[in-house]
Amino acid sequence: MTTAINIIQGHSPALIVVTFLLFSYLTPVLDIWKKNWCAPLAIAAHVIALIFTGNLAWKVFTTGTVVYHMGNWAPPWGIEFVVDYLAVFMLITITVVSLLILIFATKDLGHELKDKVRSWYYTLYLLLVGAMIGLTITNDFFNMFVFMEIAAMAACGIIAIKEDKECVEASLKYLILSAVGTGCVLLSVAMLYMVTGHLNFTFAAEALIPALELYPNNILVALALFSAGFIVKAALFPLHVWLPDAHSSAPSPSSAILSGLVIKIYAYAYLKLLLKVFPGDIFSIVPIYDMILILASLSIFFGSVFAIVQEDIKRMLAFSSIAQIGYVFLGIGLANQAGLTGGVLHIFNHALMKSMLFLSAGAIIYCTGIRKIDQLKGIGAKMPLVMGVFSVGAMAMVGIPTTNGFISKLYLALGTLDAGKPFYLGVILLSSFLNVIYYFPIVINAFFGEPEGEEGNEIKVKNLPLQMSIPLLILAAGVMFFGVFPKHMLILVERAVAMF
Repeated sequence: MTTAINIIQGHSPALIVVTFLLFSYLTPVLDIWKKNWCAPLAIAAHVIALIFTGNLAWKVFTTGTVVYHMGNWAPPWGIEFVVDYLAVFMLITITVVSLLILIFATKDLGHELKDKVRSWYYTLYLLLVGAMIGLTITNDFFNMFVFMEIAAMAACGIIAIKEDKECVEASLKYLILSAVGTGCVLLSVAMLYMVTGHLNFTFAAEALIPALELYPNNILVALALFSAGFIVKAALFPLHVWLPDAHSSAPSPSSAILSGLVIKIYAYAYLKLLLKVFPGDIFSIVPIYDMILILASLSIFFGSVFAIVQEDIKRMLAFSSIAQIGYVFLGIGLANQAGLTGGVLHIFNHALMKSMLFLSAGAIIYCTGIRKIDQLKGIGAKMPLVMGVFSVGAMAMVGIPTTNGFISKLYLALGTLDAGKPFYLGVILLSSFLNVIYYFPIVINAFFGEPEGEEGNEIKVKNLPLQMSIPLLILAAGVMFFGVFPKHMLILVERAVAMF
């Protein structure tokens, strides 16, 4: 027994990825003779992953960074997983949020998908989460590329699985633009391998320092391709065009994980490569941080402006995600302690907020069939729990104190002042004002507006199942808890940022 526990503990970095891949292969098998077991199996995979995440977090906090070599093959030839404070932060974010979305999905998918494809949804979901975890801990370009491809295919699948024309078109658009982004990353990897001879991040970073003097143009082009590829995948303005259709047309659990986690994993990967692989001298040649700040500001502004004019609640939330990913990149662009802390913390905070808002929208659609914002008047009296949760999310998006959104915006604001760039503080304040314009009328009309049915009758509301209510309440509690007691997550984020 002790030997088995030691083996499991020693191989946690590999086992956490293998668990999701193994269980994703089992769900199609169970679909043949025990269809009802697919959802519990997917939840079990997440619970096991949470245990591995807890074990890795404990190791990192007690003994430092965990380095794992697959098959005991050391780099530069073998596959290497590295779990440090930043990776622990992402693992916690991914496993906790994806589990809550999955619990919601176990009931909502019966409403949104046909029986014949429902178990396949769990297969795709597990592949997507497993690929994001692989992206989080991999320390080499090749496996990063492989996990990006798995994540892209699985993400397209959970959009198109609804099988209506709108979803298939959105999925195809996402597939094409995602392939463009992946192509840019692949070309960049090839150029870096050409000048360094390494695919391992650590070895490539060491070789890039002398290579920058010999092949500066190659490395600059590689940096440009990396930036373009990850910006497309993270949906930063103006390369965001795939996101509104994909996130608004997909099943609500898909919208929640795409907006809450998938676009963030590419911001995380970009941050890691930018600060750990590329040599610092390159940033004196090209003002990449200033470019990121400009794109982040445009994303924050135009994402909010586009959200204001939307009539469909899920489409409004999708455009809001474009603005919110801008905050993460704003922190990267500020490149100081407070700015990076705010940007990294916003990955976690926005994962809670936006997952909760998309699931709230899904709950409204499940119970009433309503998607139009102007038809939500008076719905607060019919669905107080859902609209109460939505209100918490709206306050967090604006950055009201006692919500977690306030904490990450506060650190970003401090980062702008530390960097001597108060203009970007104005961008943050303007964005909060724009958030008020498109979030608060929904809340006010829901609780104080006159209810309207299609023909002047009252809105008919189904009861919300417990499996859908509990994740919403936990996410709302998380938003408030990390707004009042932010130090629990800040300790981890500050240690992660201190590594750079």
